[in-house]
Amino acid sequence: MRYSPHEYQRYAAEYIKAHPAAAVFLACGLGKTSITLTAVNDLMFDSFEIHRALVVAPIRVASFSWPAEIEKWDHLEGLKYSVAVGTAAERLAALKKQADIYLINRENVQWLITESGIPFDFDMVVIDELSSFKNHQTKRFKALMKVRPKVKRIVGLTGTPSSNGLMDLWAEFRLLDMGERLGRFIGQYRTSYFRPDKQNGQVVFSYKPLPGAEKQIYSKISDITISMKSTDHLRMPELINSRYTVYLSETEREKYEELKKDLVLQLPDGEITAANAASLSGKLSQMADGAIYTDAGGTIAIHERKLDALEDIIEAAYGRPVLVAYWFRHDFERISERLNKLKIPYARLDTDGSIRKWNAGEIPVALIHPASAGHGLNLQDGGNTLVWFGLTWSLELYQQTVARLWRQGQASETVVVQHIITKGTIDERIMKALSEKDTTQAALIDAVKADLKIKANQ
Repeated sequence: MRYSPHEYQRYAAEYIKAHPAAAVFLACGLGKTSITLTAVNDLMFDSFEIHRALVVAPIRVASFSWPAEIEKWDHLEGLKYSVAVGTAAERLAALKKQADIYLINRENVQWLITESGIPFDFDMVVIDELSSFKNHQTKRFKALMKVRPKVKRIVGLTGTPSSNGLMDLWAEFRLLDMGERLGRFIGQYRTSYFRPDKQNGQVVFSYKPLPGAEKQIYSKISDITISMKSTDHLRMPELINSRYTVYLSETEREKYEELKKDLVLQLPDGEITAANAASLSGKLSQMADGAIYTDAGGTIAIHERKLDALEDIIEAAYGRPVLVAYWFRHDFERISERLNKLKIPYARLDTDGSIRKWNAGEIPVALIHPASAGHGLNLQDGGNTLVWFGLTWSLELYQQTVARLWRQGQASETVVVQHIITKGTIDERIMKALSEKDTTQAALIDAVKADLKIKANQ
């Protein structure tokens, strides 16, 4: 296919070529893969600045999305690629092939660098979903830092750079510029821009930015960072967010509050414990959805409020396809049972075949888990309605899942995102937390957003 880039795509490709270290924060649907491949192609065959590039990405994206883009566009026909996923033997065979671009999933970065025995002679590294390297204590981060000095060029791609706040940025930029802008040590970064927030004695659980810290951080990273939103450059469909509130009975409410207060809930069918706050959060989320796991591994049904709401939403769709996001395994099982009872055809989107059927309009109700299908999937051809049956605390997974439908190529003029919220439960806290995290992230993106018209004239 002939590549006819938008002006913002040309600008972004030139930006990558002009910056040996670049943070490219592009919203879903803006074509970050084709933009980056265009820059790599030019650097490799026009200016001869690089000879081997490594792309680190989520496994599905590395396996399918990048190869599909290389094969799609006419100007990339000279690029040879090799996909290093699968077993160790398959990965080794792929890395030994003659190619220009090597694609590997992020879980195997440490293996590549410390165990594969393959010399790390990549002079350009592209990290697709830079936010997956926000934790400086992970093995993948430490391994990549070992070889970072060998890399002439590095690009970090993401649409969610600070999904959990500004603290995420230190590791991401430490990898890009080796500590030049935000410091070489996390302690230095914390001291410079944050103060302790929640703590118990000398133990600090969280930090909050100092007054003016956000502006200072944005200023520090702005010279190597470009940010764009879909709504700035594409004719996006209208995004309509709504809530479908359900209410617990008095008995159900008492059970919920008892667990919340005592961390232990006695039920006729088993005992459930929540040993710590994280576990409690998960237990309360399960109860809000309508069922809960016992310590023995069974499932106890609490209510069917959300199932009833989902049935209403599907009925109101009048045959139009509905995509349903679930979080717990028992969510999937109970939704499946209800749909079978109603004789409504459905499928879980976990294979290439099911995704093709969804996009072909052959699946009335599709079930998707954000953690396994948030990145790299184009689902906009299958429908324009997303229902959140079970919520996630992860802003990144939340936004990526919404962007499967709300993106360029969506034929409908609107995308409707329905959130089934159980009144008076942790559901309301999760929605608030997602909103507050988005405020911080939106500030970051706006602070470094590229003004094409202004920069083009400089």
